[in-house]
Amino acid sequence: WYNSMIAKLTGIIDSISEDSAVIEVAGVGYLVFCSARTLKLVSGDSAGVGSEISLAVETHVREDHIHLYGFANSTERDWFKLLTKVQGVGAKVALAILSALSPKDLGDAVLGEDKSILTRAQGVGPRLAVRILSELRDKVVERAVVRPIEFGASSVDEPATTNDAISALVNLGYPRVDAYGAVAHAAQQLGQKATVEALV
Repeated sequence: WYNSMIAKLTGIIDSISEDSAVIEVAGVGYLVFCSARTLKLVSGDSAGVGSEISLAVETHVREDHIHLYGFANSTERDWFKLLTKVQGVGAKVALAILSALSPKDLGDAVLGEDKSILTRAQGVGPRLAVRILSELRDKVVERAVVRPIEFGASSVDEPATTNDAISALVNLGYPRVDAYGAVAHAAQQLGQKATVEALV
């Protein structure tokens, strides 16, 4: 089961390994597992051992262990939570996905139903990629409406264009979720200056 006992850590980077870092907070060293993307931030030019850092944290409590997973920001942590709710996606695979894809790329992949992008992550085969797309699509659409930049709703700068295209498809009888995914995928392919007609 999940428990948000620790939601954030701010402290000094004590050490960095291939898949984790030890963050010292008030004399206590916390082992935090991270994606490669977050570890790059932790070990970057402006960070490194001895530097102060703040990580968003997800705490997983099991009968035999308590694991902390650290993220560069809350958006990456939100994706981690979403991914680990998919059957067959554990924490290790979720971190592998977040190592291979940015939150924006992941959002575009789910909305555009692009399983090939997901299979770039270690441990994700075609079957699991399809399951991820299927189980996360509706959830990602909901979040994309609220936070389009973070969740990769569309690459079209003008929201009205996207909304008009979605409305047109809905009026033609397509479910809103399907319309949203199709328009997001079309926008990604056609670019920022795509017209409503082109998107439809």
